Amino acid sequence: MKFVNSIFTLYLPLKSFSVATSRINPPKFSKETYKYWYELMLLLRKFEEKAGQLYGMQKIRGFCHLYIGQEALAAGCMSATQPDDMFITAYRDHGLALAKGISANACMAELYGKATGCSKGKGGSMHFFGKKERFFGGHGIVGAQIGTGAGLAFAEKYNGTENVCLTFFGDGAARQGMLHETFNLAMIWKLPVVFICENNNYAMGTSVARTSNVVDIYKLADAYDMPGDSVDGMDPEAIHEAVARAVKRARAGDGPTLLEMKTYRYKGHSMSDPQKYRTKEEVEEYKDRDPIEVVREKLLSNFNMTALEIEDINDEIKKIVDESVKFAEESPWPSDDELLKDVYVQADYPFITD
Repeated sequence: MKFVNSIFTLYLPLKSFSVATSRINPPKFSKETYKYWYELMLLLRKFEEKAGQLYGMQKIRGFCHLYIGQEALAAGCMSATQPDDMFITAYRDHGLALAKGISANACMAELYGKATGCSKGKGGSMHFFGKKERFFGGHGIVGAQIGTGAGLAFAEKYNGTENVCLTFFGDGAARQGMLHETFNLAMIWKLPVVFICENNNYAMGTSVARTSNVVDIYKLADAYDMPGDSVDGMDPEAIHEAVARAVKRARAGDGPTLLEMKTYRYKGHSMSDPQKYRTKEEVEEYKDRDPIEVVREKLLSNFNMTALEIEDINDEIKKIVDESVKFAEESPWPSDDELLKDVYVQADYPFITD
């Protein structure tokens, strides 16, 4: 998918920080950047919509957590980082995996449990992985990836690289002890890690206010003298600027940053979520600020893109998603001899075979 990688050839100067998004604000970035954001966010949205449809058809089984509504996070983080920087996240991982360059074919095949999937059909929805793409999961244990992300950052510092690890977690995972232990070590060792809390308001169906006295999650950084900031997670411009600053700090050897991205998921926590804990009006209020539509309007209004050009992009995305379904349908299931591969196992252990 050519357009997804084109952003790394662009020069993106840092602008002053702003968390406000408006349909009439002048553009802060180049046409190519907004076009990249639109293409990427649309791919994530259409892929997830198709995944939801296929789940209802029982083509996809097990758990399935969709990224619909949170696409601006992936877009802004991608344009603010380099290909060798690492991403690691929790189980709502499809969007970030696609953003990091894992193909739609490999992602859809993994949802199907096929051998051609990005985790060889063994991980399913919650455990996407791409070593070449520098995407390290997809983790089903809440908060576990926070410590692992710091470990990845430690390895980069140990090896003397300038790479940074973006470690994503939800507002629910912010209550895990792993977070506090990791923050402490990350600051002591000045690890090149950016902690990103994707605060979509609800840990499964429980609001932040019902789980913590500290509702502004970025303030958790204060206990460790770590820089922290609250960012409009529905605005790829604000996300790019905040992440670019944090990444610059990490590359300079100044250690981690905590960014709380105020975002929103339009769908339930998972496909089985009846969503009785929030009103339809609340969801619609956030949809009025849909980042895909905001960026689309900027392309039309500020860069003279035509409706036909937008439609061509939409058609291309549809082809990519449709092809991924065809690829997954036609791919083989994992063979039986894959059962004990890619796991820690003692080769000479005396298995009982009779």
